[in-house]
Amino acid sequence: MMISRRNFLAVAGAAAAAAALTACGGSSASSTSTASSAAASTASSAAEGGEKIVKVALTCDTGTIDDESFNQACWTAVSGYMGDDCQYYIPEADASDEDRETMIRQAVNDGADVIVCVGYLYGASLAWAADQYPDVKFIAIDVTQGDIGTDAIPANCYCITFKEEQAGYLAGYAIAKDGKTKLGFLGGKAVPAVIRYGYGFVQGADAAAAELGQNIEINYFYGGQFYGDANITSRMEGWYSNGTQVVFACGGIYTSAVEAALKNNGYVIGVDVDQNYIGANGVADGTYAYNPFITSAMKGLSEAVNTALADIDAGSWGDIAGSNGNFGLEDGDYIGLPTDADSWNFESFTTDEYEEVKGKIKSGEITVDNSSDDATKPTVSEFTTVNYIQ
Repeated sequence: MMISRRNFLAVAGAAAAAAALTACGGSSASSTSTASSAAASTASSAAEGGEKIVKVALTCDTGTIDDESFNQACWTAVSGYMGDDCQYYIPEADASDEDRETMIRQAVNDGADVIVCVGYLYGASLAWAADQYPDVKFIAIDVTQGDIGTDAIPANCYCITFKEEQAGYLAGYAIAKDGKTKLGFLGGKAVPAVIRYGYGFVQGADAAAAELGQNIEINYFYGGQFYGDANITSRMEGWYSNGTQVVFACGGIYTSAVEAALKNNGYVIGVDVDQNYIGANGVADGTYAYNPFITSAMKGLSEAVNTALADIDAGSWGDIAGSNGNFGLEDGDYIGLPTDADSWNFESFTTDEYEEVKGKIKSGEITVDNSSDDATKPTVSEFTTVNYIQ
């Protein structure tokens, strides 16, 4: 069995600082971990009424730990907070409920007293795990009570979700106000978080189109996977060659959108974290002729995970356990576009315009429909045509 030890760039939110995260290990679900369990003697009082976390495990559903998006942002928070005392677990292929239970069981056997489970598909596994391991604290990312399927969120579980529709709205509004009229949305799978991103994007672009009195067209497609491949790239090349100017790509599938964009002088919008650095690094090493990332629709994955871990250490677990923290602009800067000069690649859309529309969402003046039902499409004005592609 091999345990990988790697360095990762800290990509939480718009953070650009690199953090060397070599101390923590990773494990495949099909292997037996050789990592030593943290000694119980390391537990000590961290704050009045609190106990120091011994070890945190991050269990993922699919992809890689360095996916430059969802998994990596969560891992950045865990490894940055815990130093040596953490480990990640990723299945070799798309996981089943049994695989997820196996990863959780392995994490507990390896000494984890806090487990961060990434992805709504952990719902059923959490229902089992919360009952099986009542002394373990579970932080569930993008998981709701409905996903878990119990009458209430288990008492040893804290669910973290985000208002992705707000981030999607901001990205769609900004890109349409910037003068782009032929847009695309490429989602990985039609899961709730991705749907909210996509439908928010449509709503924001439509609002800007109506303000400008400008007709826009949006191609909309789910690839059915969270990774790019030749077939997805070919489809994206077709979009760009037929006039699509920019594609909002959600999930690891973004690699196909980037590859196709670079062949057609097109652009992309990143997701979850500020992905501008991918384009900047590509230009720096000669891989990319230009940076294709105009902006990114971000949610505060690292911030929310870090806050939950700090709450546990501070003795405030009882305040969040058994609840669902659903983070949006009303709660702080958990949603937004990167505003650093290096990441702001719009032609005419300004940060003042961005702050204005962001403020309207925060105040409630603009309400973004948060539907995550794929069958219920967002209502648009006469200025917007959406091509939903099966």
